Amino acid sequence: MSTASLSSISSLILTPLHPQQKLTYPTYISTKYPQLIRCKIASSPSRSSKSSSEPKNKKRIWKEGEFPALSENSIPGFPKTRTQIKNVKKKLDRKAKAKAWVNTVTESLSDLIFKKQWLQALEVFEMLRKQSFYHPKEGTYMKLLVLLGKSGQPRRAHELFDTMIEEGLEPTSELYTALMAAYCRSNLIDKAFSILAKMKGLPLCQPDVFTYSTLIKTCIDAARFDLVESLYEEMDERGIIPNTVTQNIVLSGYGKAGKFDQMEKILSEMLQSPTCKPDVWTMNTIIALFGNNGHIEMMERWYEKFRDFGIEPETRTFNILIGAYGKKRMYDKMSTVMEYMRKLEFPWTTSTYNNVIEAFSDVGDVKNMEFTFNQMRTEGMRADTKTICCLVKGYANAGVFHKVVSTAQLAGRLEIPENTSFFNSVLFACAKAEDLMEMERVYRRMKEKQCQPNDTTFDTMIEAYRKVGMNDKIYDLEQEREKTIITIPGEELSELMDPVSDV
Repeated sequence: MSTASLSSISSLILTPLHPQQKLTYPTYISTKYPQLIRCKIASSPSRSSKSSSEPKNKKRIWKEGEFPALSENSIPGFPKTRTQIKNVKKKLDRKAKAKAWVNTVTESLSDLIFKKQWLQALEVFEMLRKQSFYHPKEGTYMKLLVLLGKSGQPRRAHELFDTMIEEGLEPTSELYTALMAAYCRSNLIDKAFSILAKMKGLPLCQPDVFTYSTLIKTCIDAARFDLVESLYEEMDERGIIPNTVTQNIVLSGYGKAGKFDQMEKILSEMLQSPTCKPDVWTMNTIIALFGNNGHIEMMERWYEKFRDFGIEPETRTFNILIGAYGKKRMYDKMSTVMEYMRKLEFPWTTSTYNNVIEAFSDVGDVKNMEFTFNQMRTEGMRADTKTICCLVKGYANAGVFHKVVSTAQLAGRLEIPENTSFFNSVLFACAKAEDLMEMERVYRRMKEKQCQPNDTTFDTMIEAYRKVGMNDKIYDLEQEREKTIITIPGEELSELMDPVSDV
C-alpha cells in the first residue's frame, strides 16, 4: 500500500480538532510538521503591585539567610515549580483525620477494580475483611461481582455472593442479576436459569426487565431463540414490558443469525410502540451488524433511514462507520467520516484511533499504524487492550517480530490488563513467527493469569501445530477445548455494540 493513497487520513490525524476549534477549510494541509497553537494568557497582578499599596511602615521579618530582594515572582522567567491547589488545608485535614490503613486498603481496592485486576482485588478485599474497622457494603460486593463476571470467573462470583450472605447482607434483585450476569458471560445458561428460579421464590428479589434482558442476551448469543420466546412469554405473564434495551438485544441476535425478517419485524414493532421507540443504540446495533459483515451499502442505507426517523448519530455511530470502512480498505470514506466528525465537533476517542490503527494493522502498514498511535498518545488518549492487540497483530502481519516484544512490554508499563484478547494477539504473533516454544510459553502464562481461552485461542494454536504436523499437540488441544468454557462475550475486538454490557 502506498503512503500517497493515505495522505488524506494522515493529514486529518496529524491536525486533530480542538473541542473549541471550528473546522477551517482546506482540511488537507501539509503533514510535515504538526501545527502548534500558542495561547497568551493575561497574567494576574503581581505581588509587588499589591505590596505598594500597603503602609510603608509595615516590615517583613525575613528568615535567616534568605535574601529579601529576590523572590520567584520578581525574577522574569523564573520557573514556578509549585502549582496552587484549591482547599489544600481541607485536604490535609481530611487526610490527617482518616485512618491511614483504611485509606490505603479501600483506595487500593478501588484502583484494582478500575484496572480490572480481579485476582489482586480479591486478595486486597480479604485483607480488608480482616480489619476491625471493616463493615460489609452492598456497593463493594456489587462492583466485585461485576468485575468477576466480566473476567470470566462465575465460580468465584458465586463464592463471593455466599460470603456476602454470611456477613448478613440482604440480597437484592440487582445483586442476583449481577451474579446471573457472571454465569451468562461464561455461557452457563443452565446456571443462569437456576438463579432466575431462585429469584422467583424470594419476595424481595423478584426479577425485573434488566434480569430478563441479561438472560435473553445469553440465549441470543447461544442461538437459543426458542428460549428467547419463552422468556418473552414469561415477561408478559409477569407484566414486565420489554424496553428498548431488550429489543436492541434481540435485534442484534436476529441480525447475527441472519434472521433479517424477524429483525425487521422487531424494528417495525418498535416504530409503532409508544413506549419502546428505537434510539441511537438501535441505530448503532443495526449499522454495526451490516458494517462488521462487510455489507457497506446496507449499512449506509440503514444509516440514512435512521436519520430520516429523526435519530441523530453519536461518536460511537461514527466510530462504527470508520471501523467498517477501514476493514474494507475504503480509506476515502473513512477519511470523510473523520472530517465530518471534526466539522460537527464530535470528539475523537480511543475507539476512533483504534479503528484507524486496526485498518493499517490488517494490511501490515507499520509506518501509518505507528504514526496514528503516536498521534493518539500526543492527543492524550489512553491506549486500551484493543490498541495493543492491533499493534501486535500489525507488527506480526508485517513480520516485524522484535516490536511485538516491545509492545507487550509497553502494555505492562501502561498497566493494560492481560486479558484473553491480549494473549490471543501475542499467540497470533508467535504463530506467525513459527516460534512454537514461545507460543507454548505464552499459553502457559495465559493459564497462570487465569485468563479463559476461547475459540480464537485454540484455533490459532491448532493451525500453528498443523503446519508442522504435530498431531499429538492438536489432539491434546482439542481435548482441552471440550473441557474449557470458550465463550467470553465482551472481550472481542469488534466494534459491535453490546447494549447490556454493563447490566
